[in-house]
Amino acid sequence: MEHINSWKDIPWSAIEDRLFRLQLRIYKAAANQDWEKVYKLQKLLVNSSTARFLAVRKVTQDNAGKKTPGVDQKVIRTPEERFQLSKKLSLNGRSYPILRTYIPKADGSQRPLGIPTIEDRAKQMVAYFALCPQWEAIFEKESYGFRPGRSVLDAIEYVFKGISRKPKWVLDADITKCFDTINHDYLLDKCCTYPEMRKQLRSWLKAGILDGDSYAFPEMGTPQGGIISPLLANIALHGLREAVDASINTRKGVRRDNRQACTYVRYADNFVLMYPEKEAMEGLQTAVSEFLQPIGLTLHPKKTKIVHTLEFNGRVPPGFTFLGFDVIQRKRWVRMNAAFTKTPSKSPIVTLITPSKEGVRHHKLKLREVIRRYRGSSQERLIQKLNPMIRGWALSKRTQTSSRTFQELDAYVYTHLWKWARKRHPKMSRYKLKEKYWHQVGTSNWVFGVKKGEEVTFTLQKHSKIAIIRHAMIKGRVSPFDLEQQVYWTKRSGKNPLLPPIKARLVKEQHGKCNICRRAFLPEDIIERDHIVPKSLGGKTIRSNVQAVHRYCHQEKTKTEMMQIRRRQNG
Repeated sequence: MEHINSWKDIPWSAIEDRLFRLQLRIYKAAANQDWEKVYKLQKLLVNSSTARFLAVRKVTQDNAGKKTPGVDQKVIRTPEERFQLSKKLSLNGRSYPILRTYIPKADGSQRPLGIPTIEDRAKQMVAYFALCPQWEAIFEKESYGFRPGRSVLDAIEYVFKGISRKPKWVLDADITKCFDTINHDYLLDKCCTYPEMRKQLRSWLKAGILDGDSYAFPEMGTPQGGIISPLLANIALHGLREAVDASINTRKGVRRDNRQACTYVRYADNFVLMYPEKEAMEGLQTAVSEFLQPIGLTLHPKKTKIVHTLEFNGRVPPGFTFLGFDVIQRKRWVRMNAAFTKTPSKSPIVTLITPSKEGVRHHKLKLREVIRRYRGSSQERLIQKLNPMIRGWALSKRTQTSSRTFQELDAYVYTHLWKWARKRHPKMSRYKLKEKYWHQVGTSNWVFGVKKGEEVTFTLQKHSKIAIIRHAMIKGRVSPFDLEQQVYWTKRSGKNPLLPPIKARLVKEQHGKCNICRRAFLPEDIIERDHIVPKSLGGKTIRSNVQAVHRYCHQEKTKTEMMQIRRRQNG
């Protein structure tokens, strides 16, 4: 890559192919436990211009926080600045201080967030490129948090699979300040990497934190907000399944059957343990506490509890909340005439996984706040603000029993939209108010939308219009770094329930490949919808004129089109 003299000369397809081949070799070597080969390949990747170029691109162009500066107040905006940063990037064992900020949590408290500098973020991305394939070959299949190709929906489906046939006792565990109390020496030893990488990881862990006007130098914990932090947390908690199995093996009976009866699901620092017998739960809780002790972590004494999925445990009601969903079981209601039929009865219980009450409450508050804030704005502007919120939240909840929740939310939105309209026009009659803001579209009479002439051009998204689709859980230990499983990931890319229906349809029609670079869509790729003939040149938003592409391919295509338009305007 020595012939590259500017950012515009970089052949991104060749760069991505080269990085993927290096990561594939690291993954295979780690799967075979050939650690010397793993370290050699990681050094080759870290020192390559391939990793540096891609790291800078992801941090300064693809990442949502690309415009957020660190303590140096620097933001990379131009191609020349990106090229200069990629040239000087190296894992030299040094790091800048971290800027501390706070974001509100659901319970009203604040979560500390560390913002590294742009240079440190790019260096962390290079380290992530090298460490991720090594640990993807090792991680437990029950771990779903912050891993390529795995999501909250996979963890929830695994919970459903573990309790759908039989009620179980649940250890609903909560770790006290997980990211803030991890032992640095224990974590670095567990990373199992070569000295240069260990030195760089240590510098990030020990980096000073600027909180207001004062600096703090942490002795433990990993700062939340860094690119490498979720991976380090997963490494620290890796092996919890083995500790649980060791405790289960001490019980009477066939060991294999006892281990299979125990369901363990972890998403980063959130995890649950499920087992049919209550007597085993105290032993499992003790085993978990002993596993967490050398890491520097403890279970929260008040938030950690043992519950049953179907029955009361003393005064504790059945069910639990996990990753934004309420999980509970009910006895199935059997019709009276079923007693007179000869057909075999179904399971006597039904498992209900619904959006959590707390999550629904916060979603309602956000919707109400937006509607109140835009009282003085146009109807079109209000719809533009509400639609992404409604669509994003509904897509993340549509894989479970959410129909009734969606209907209740639509009724809630309608109530506040009516208040919004009455506030704008206090003297207008109800009939005229309805005629002004709500219209008939098809068989629906109350559609909140913008009407131009005789046509309704822009309507509000309804929660209930998002179809309920069951999520297909990821298979076992499959990894996007395994070349033999690329067909699996290509087919899966169009079935992601988090994708809007239009994008999902386009990905399926394109057989899981980008129409510009012809590369397959992988789990961590950002997919965008592009107009083949841009709107500025007369293109329309019709099915034959849209395509699914990578975000970076979309950006490059837009730049080329803008240059062509300027050339035409200049003659």
